[in-house]
Amino acid sequence: MDILILNGPNLNLLGVREPGIYGNRDFEGFLDELRKRYSQHKLHYFQSNHEGDIIDRLQEYGFGMASGIVLNAGAYTHTSLAIADCISAISTPVVEVHISNVHSREAVRHHSMISGVCRGVIAGFGLDSYRLAIEALACGAC
Repeated sequence: MDILILNGPNLNLLGVREPGIYGNRDFEGFLDELRKRYSQHKLHYFQSNHEGDIIDRLQEYGFGMASGIVLNAGAYTHTSLAIADCISAISTPVVEVHISNVHSREAVRHHSMISGVCRGVIAGFGLDSYRLAIEALACGAC
């Protein structure tokens, strides 16, 4: 199974950005662990701070190039109708993930523009949210 992990803005700063909220691990080291744990699957990874790049990657992988997509759209979760429209258009299932529990944070983070078009949402389990999303995709729950 091919799975795309797609991270949005500022997630390239994991490990140094607000460690009280996001932890002190960088994503590259965590991704290495995921690839070892799920060696039977091919995990692709892309991160961008630009909305259009995220949409381009969703379109690239969203018509059969991947069996599933794990998406942490970062702040675009709360603002991007364009990403929501793209997820609606593609055929590959998308699981929305968040490292923090967005519902325990600022009110602006309580609404997701993309949740309604994703197969599921996992939030608040730190980086383990990504593992849980991979598990859901791999077992066919999505």
